[in-house]
Amino acid sequence: MDLEDLRRSYEESSLELADLMECPFAQFESWFEKAQSSPNPDWLEINAMTLATSEDNHVTARIVLLKQVSQEGFVFFTNYKSTKGKQLASNPQASLVFYWPHIERQIRVEGTVAKTSADISNQYFHARPPGSQLGAIASPQSSVIESREDLVTDTIRIAEENGEKQVPRPDYWGGYCLSPVRIEFWQGRPSRLHDRFVYNRQDCHSAWSVSRLAP
Repeated sequence: MDLEDLRRSYEESSLELADLMECPFAQFESWFEKAQSSPNPDWLEINAMTLATSEDNHVTARIVLLKQVSQEGFVFFTNYKSTKGKQLASNPQASLVFYWPHIERQIRVEGTVAKTSADISNQYFHARPPGSQLGAIASPQSSVIESREDLVTDTIRIAEENGEKQVPRPDYWGGYCLSPVRIEFWQGRPSRLHDRFVYNRQDCHSAWSVSRLAP
């Protein structure tokens, strides 16, 4: 593969300090809405984000889906016994990356992660399609399994055991909220002279400061 010649010129837009909102969450929502409303392929999930976690100098990254965002932070849901869950229990510091190539924008988020309340986890779990609820219960996420057939069999068994009753959320599945201390907004520009601005704060109770970064 000749990878060295794979490049593109980013000419969609620009970003100046005067363009930024005072609140990075409002800025995020503005860019998110732009990503949603701009023409994009059907396969693109706008709320998909890379989540990076670490433990004992071992870093792991994967794609997860953003399900809630507020002044408190960015919320996603998963199995607490998964690799990401175990790493977050050991080291609650994590990073998120959103990349929207159709508008040539990227957002990086860094902060501290904590479990959401049981009420939030229950509300989201029971709002999911029934099949997704059953799959979350049946799957020992990140663990080695013998076969897909075993997974399907367990899912069917759980469905039969519960019948028409509401499936209870297992205590090993729920939400996490990443409370950011750093949010960077990246706008692609020609000649790799990209526009980058970063919001920083000391902790979740501090005021935000904004700085331009070299590309």
